[in-house]
Amino acid sequence: MGFALMKGTDKNTTIYVTDADEEKAKYAAASLGAKYLTSNKEAAEKADIIFLAVKPQILSLVLAEIAPVINKKKNEGCAPVLVSMAAGWSIAKIQSVIGENTPVARIMPNTPALIGKGMIALSLSLEVPQEKIHELKNILGSTGIVDIVEERFMDAVTGLSGSGPAFVYLFIEALADGGVRAGLPRDKALSYASQTVLGAAAMVQETGKHPGELKDMVTSPGGTTIAGIAALEECAFRSTVIKAVEAAWKRSIELG
Repeated sequence: MGFALMKGTDKNTTIYVTDADEEKAKYAAASLGAKYLTSNKEAAEKADIIFLAVKPQILSLVLAEIAPVINKKKNEGCAPVLVSMAAGWSIAKIQSVIGENTPVARIMPNTPALIGKGMIALSLSLEVPQEKIHELKNILGSTGIVDIVEERFMDAVTGLSGSGPAFVYLFIEALADGGVRAGLPRDKALSYASQTVLGAAAMVQETGKHPGELKDMVTSPGGTTIAGIAALEECAFRSTVIKAVEAAWKRSIELG
């Protein structure tokens, strides 16, 4: 995900890359036209915006490693902005490890950012200066829609938008399986299923109509669509989707 977010960065921006996997880091650096560094400390010394593209379980280790560098720069009046995408880690928790009054931003992107169609939630500590907020929005905007939200919503965003693409992929796969069961070749079934979901999502965004209204437009009395909807409701389709988002939301809180 860190790689995806850097792909659209202005070519005049210097990017440094580090990773525990040396080959992975070198590949990312070469692909981005970036500079490969051998340590997180070195990256922290050079950068004014630091993207912490690591799992929640190891974020504390990375923060402890770079804390001396961050606090030295902070004391010199040039503190970098830390940008975390670790689920569950609050700004306050990050600051408790790295040091008080450190500029911190939290983001929750999703995988469609890889193709410039992402949804990226952004929360900011009071220490992040306005010019850095503008710079961050420019960097993230190249990968999708950027929405500044209150931090209290980040776990909910994680459950819905962060995890949501996996739920949609599962739905597309199930739609295609239904098509295969009805006699379509696999490749055609998948093509029809993915385009149907893409088109339906675009209808919601571009018409501004409520999904229920758009659903009713397709659902004629005694027709095929209402028969399918009835089958979905017999299996508690909507309730199951709600529970999936809720489970992901709760897990995000647990990770914090």
